[in-house]
Amino acid sequence: MPAPLSPAFFDRDPVRAARELLGATLVRVLPGGEVLAGRVVEAEAYDCLRDPACTAGRFHAVRTLAMAIAPGHWLFWTAHGHPLLQVACREEGVSASVLIRALEPLEGLGHMLTHRPVSRERELTNGPAKLVYALGLNPEQIAGQPVNGPALHLLPGLPVPDEQVGITARVGLLAGKNLPWRFLIRGNPWVSPGVPSMEL
Repeated sequence: MPAPLSPAFFDRDPVRAARELLGATLVRVLPGGEVLAGRVVEAEAYDCLRDPACTAGRFHAVRTLAMAIAPGHWLFWTAHGHPLLQVACREEGVSASVLIRALEPLEGLGHMLTHRPVSRERELTNGPAKLVYALGLNPEQIAGQPVNGPALHLLPGLPVPDEQVGITARVGLLAGKNLPWRFLIRGNPWVSPGVPSMEL
């Protein structure tokens, strides 16, 4: 089994990190040792050095400051009352992150369905809040932990070829909506149904 991605993977431009995170496996190890895992099939980048979204709407000053932690550490923001999982990027003191938007379940499906019962399995982890609940993540326990910790980590996957990657505007934004910073695996049924903020 490959070693988990290190925090150094995220010490850079979050747009590049989001693109290269496609195909990685997010692994959650429950207190009892059960493993839940899913392939990252969708991710978005946020980079406050050049991102109008960081100063508008839900990306207000407090949340922007929360992103300015050391790279490669987990953090959450809340949207419409739901926690969303992200990883800090760039150097400490600079607000930037990658949001994990959707997973394709690979292991522990039964436990995921216990955490988040759904009638259609494809709706289990096809959204950023959905995957947080399906994995049974507690933001208070995970936030600020390194991305290669034992309870929650990312394993590298095979590179996803460019021809299999869709690039769109991000979802749910009023500012910065023209930036092509959402990356997804084309044709994957677990990609979120979120509508891009604008057509590119």
